[in-house]
Amino acid sequence: MESSSRPSSRHQQLTRLAETVLQPGFVGATVPDWVRRRIAGGLTSVVLFGRNIVDPEQVARLTADLRAENRDLIIAIDEEAGDVTRLEAWTGASRPGNLALGAVDDVDLTESVARDIGRELHAAGISLNYAPSADVNSNPLNPVIGARSFGARTDVVSRHTAAWVRGLQSAGVAACAKHFPGHGDTSVDSHHGLPRVTASAEEIAATALPPFVAAMEAGVRVVMTAHLLAPAYDAELPATLSPRILVDLLRGELGFDGLVVTDGIEMRAVTARYGIDGATVRAVTGGADAVCVGGEHAGEATFDELTDALVRAVLDGTLPEARINEAAARVAEFAAWSGSRMRAVATDDAASDIGLVAARRALRVSTERGRDSVLPLVGAPHVVELSPTMNLAVDGQTPWGVAAPLSDLLPGTTSVRLTEADLLGAGDPAEPGDLAAAGDLLDRKVLDPATERSLVVVVRDAARHGWMSAAMARLLGSRPDAVVVEMGVPNGAAPGAVHLVTHGATRVSGVAAAEFLAGRR
Repeated sequence: MESSSRPSSRHQQLTRLAETVLQPGFVGATVPDWVRRRIAGGLTSVVLFGRNIVDPEQVARLTADLRAENRDLIIAIDEEAGDVTRLEAWTGASRPGNLALGAVDDVDLTESVARDIGRELHAAGISLNYAPSADVNSNPLNPVIGARSFGARTDVVSRHTAAWVRGLQSAGVAACAKHFPGHGDTSVDSHHGLPRVTASAEEIAATALPPFVAAMEAGVRVVMTAHLLAPAYDAELPATLSPRILVDLLRGELGFDGLVVTDGIEMRAVTARYGIDGATVRAVTGGADAVCVGGEHAGEATFDELTDALVRAVLDGTLPEARINEAAARVAEFAAWSGSRMRAVATDDAASDIGLVAARRALRVSTERGRDSVLPLVGAPHVVELSPTMNLAVDGQTPWGVAAPLSDLLPGTTSVRLTEADLLGAGDPAEPGDLAAAGDLLDRKVLDPATERSLVVVVRDAARHGWMSAAMARLLGSRPDAVVVEMGVPNGAAPGAVHLVTHGATRVSGVAAAEFLAGRR
């Protein structure tokens, strides 16, 4: 007689379906036992993060080990290059991001950079890249997209999204257009809250949707959802959970028949109201085929919790069984396609300098009249880097800046990095941008060491940070001959005797800026 505690065959079947639609992350540079067991039992996808990566050789060993039980296992990563990098989280990206490519506006260059990213991912055994960002950064103060976008113009973003998809997929790695239906016109970071897009359906169709259409026409097989509210389509449910957006709009109006994957399901934009299990169930019910989880909640306990939640939802009728069957079938179909695509392309280990070439081309410089003699820098300068707190999509430990590469070119270069907390003090009641009490610190750390030396002021998205703009203005008031390097989204202003814009804070962007300042390019 069968034990009542043993799972029924239906329960086992539903568990397998649930494990198929989840895309979990894990901790460590080797395969955990729980992941190995789940792959043997039917897990179809995993996601890698910076915490899983030591170097390319280790990643290749890791992915080979992961595929020991399933050669078509989907191994995904969020490698946008630019400011959002996982493969190079510890060194800084060797290729500039989307804003730099959009600034150059050469689709052949964009396709070449994306192909080079795909080459490296393919050699590392990764089959799906959660990129490119197809968001039109129409809000210049956007706290989470910014330099991850190709720009603020729909036509620019559309043609470079298509070029990026073509380039990446030509190297045997599947692309993913994100964040549908467009995260560019938002002012809230979905890691922390629920953004709201106030545009009409007509405005969204004209501004935000064309890059996704361009990606589909270029052959993209995966679209990632956005955790945002778009009342023009659904006043109640965020896009990730909304059948009106995922089914009626994406599949119905736009005709997408590929895989729909969620943005990280643990983000507060969806979990604050529904919890991580509720958001997972609602996402699959609403039309998502795969649920990305594990950026912040990685591990067996979370995976089991979400698996059980999906099974319970089918059993109690909340999640139609036909819907989870459909989702799992799409995952399996994509796994087979992406696996065969990877095997059809030969591994290429040849390194390329295309990233540095692109970073150099993305530089833009403005000089005050009569200030041309400021460059090239004569002697070793003093560099101050004003460092913001980055959103969670950007690894806070990733190196960035101009001081280090400039020191390599001009020995004796000195530098200091200052944050908002340094200048305003933790818990200080001062209003943002009120740096009256920080004058002594700026004098001691920045102006005094720069006496009789060139001063370089490096900022990152200065327009979004009142304290940063105020500090820069204070420094330029004392040193109008200072050079300013903006490594984020420029706002049209060009303060400083020389104003250099890199359109991103990657390692190669810093190198390109340093070369220019030192007169090497």
